[in-house]
Amino acid sequence: MTDAQRIGQLFVIGLVDDHLDASRLAAIAQFHFGSVSFTTRTAAGVVAVRAVADAVQAQATLAATHGVRFFIAANQEGGLIQALSGPGFDVMPSALSQGTLAPAALEVMAARWGRELRAAGINVDFAPVADIVPPGTDAQNAPIGELKREFGHDPATVSSHVAAFIAGMRTAGIATTAKHFPGLGRVADNTDFASAVTDSVTTRHDPYLEPFATAIHAGVPFVMVSLATYERIDPAHLAAFSRIVIGGMLRGDLGFRGVVMSDALGATAVTSIAPATRAIDFLDAGGDMIVVNQLAPAIEMARALASRAAARTAFRARVNDAVLRVLRAKEAAGLLPCGG
Repeated sequence: MTDAQRIGQLFVIGLVDDHLDASRLAAIAQFHFGSVSFTTRTAAGVVAVRAVADAVQAQATLAATHGVRFFIAANQEGGLIQALSGPGFDVMPSALSQGTLAPAALEVMAARWGRELRAAGINVDFAPVADIVPPGTDAQNAPIGELKREFGHDPATVSSHVAAFIAGMRTAGIATTAKHFPGLGRVADNTDFASAVTDSVTTRHDPYLEPFATAIHAGVPFVMVSLATYERIDPAHLAAFSRIVIGGMLRGDLGFRGVVMSDALGATAVTSIAPATRAIDFLDAGGDMIVVNQLAPAIEMARALASRAAARTAFRARVNDAVLRVLRAKEAAGLLPCGG
């Protein structure tokens, strides 16, 4: 792969209105972006989603991606956060409702939902949410509790259901994403729409990290890092830009060897930071895969990573390490040219 093709593998770009438009086609060809995500809710159904997914995979040419096929992702959690619906998709209950099921029952249901995603050409689910919202605080927690995105209010319940969801999806051939490390259950505001979101409670060895440890033990291939600041862990950096959070906690304490994915680096929480700085700081902190829905900052980020890698040997090595993790995940998913 060329340097530009390797850097392109580090990006998940958003589809415009869940379609592959001319601008995305051109960007894939020029900047070699290697993964995409559905970003808006659609009720078009499995057949229509599959047509878009097939059009994306058709771009996996030698010139664009060296023949490496795409991760195609969606936010398919359940309840209010079910991106894909319509004919062929079940109506998924909220995660909070899923958490009332026996884990074995949830695993069976997750396998069914995963088969629906697979039929639609989706191979990555931006789920499960491993965050815990303290009992009685749902209404004060905008990103998770208000939307019923948590499996429950205690580490044991959330952990068992996170593991069940991952196992069911794996049965269907869907890669899962534990999010939002180290947890958004104790913040007030939503990082999608607010800046300076802080958690003043969570500690480095907090019991509320148990669901993430369980997810890693269960073999989750992706962990998504949040855009909040954790005052008792690293008050100087957002989690996605923190070496303590990614290198110290996720890689070190929890032993995660998979792909570290950012939460959306076009969110309000980071828009005051230049796109180039967001991308470089995320990679510098130990991150691997950048999620960014908007094309203009994605292009700026790709150019910045290429420039920094060309100028600094250590950063080039960091980029190559991240690319290797992404390609190993794609190998496991059968997306390399020699894969099934």
